[in-house]
Amino acid sequence: MLCDYHVHTDYSDDSTYLMEDVVKDGIKKGLSEICFTDHVDYGIKYDWDDPRAFQTRDGMCFANVNYHEYAKEIAELKEKYKNQITLKMGLEFGIQTHTIEKYQKLFHEYPFDFIILSIHQVEDQEFWTQDFQKGKTQLEYNMRYYQEMLEVVKTYKDYSVLGHMDLITRYDLNGVIDFAYIQDIVKDILEIVIKDGKGIEINTSYHRYGLKDMTPSRDILKLYKELGGQIITIGSDSHQPDHLGAYIEEAKEELKKLGFQHYCTFDKMQPIFHEL
Repeated sequence: MLCDYHVHTDYSDDSTYLMEDVVKDGIKKGLSEICFTDHVDYGIKYDWDDPRAFQTRDGMCFANVNYHEYAKEIAELKEKYKNQITLKMGLEFGIQTHTIEKYQKLFHEYPFDFIILSIHQVEDQEFWTQDFQKGKTQLEYNMRYYQEMLEVVKTYKDYSVLGHMDLITRYDLNGVIDFAYIQDIVKDILEIVIKDGKGIEINTSYHRYGLKDMTPSRDILKLYKELGGQIITIGSDSHQPDHLGAYIEEAKEELKKLGFQHYCTFDKMQPIFHEL
């Protein structure tokens, strides 16, 4: 069973990949199931019906998903392709502590199957631009990143998995910080995640970013297993055709090597376990 549980379409402001094209390509690639997880990033972005969303900066607009059209198209495609592929509706919530209330409201407005909780910004500062890291030591920006994640998972519970948990590594110009420095706070986060019945994802985009380790790292995955964590999804973080379904099978093999026995899909926010 080949499933991709982190897929972006043209409903995300950083992709032009039409949703039906994703479905057609998924069928061609032999995918059994796709969960759409387009971006919502309150704090730095506005909802699609807010004029501020389309005030471009550096040629880019900053709009969250058009939720009504998104839900409608997924429903239509589920019916159209029901005999060829399973489609699920999710979103990727780029939550910050000061935006939690907005996500709580949004979650209850639509019948989601799956929600990725990601920390994409802290204090509305981006990682990929280095604005967040500027003026901080490597230890300071890593600890501040995980502290934000810890505060969010203490408060926000309407999600399925933590997305690309060590995302900050992708944009760390100083290399990968020694796990010993962050192990305690990562442990605190994972204990809450497990206690709440949530999970983490393996994000296979580490290949295209040229990272030497998995995302999250093998150290984090080992710790998650030691703490009793079992819920893991696998997603490509696809934004274009060559990303879709990439390295999913390889990720399963890596999970086996680490001693995991299952990966998960979701339905109506409930995990479904599949043997690796």
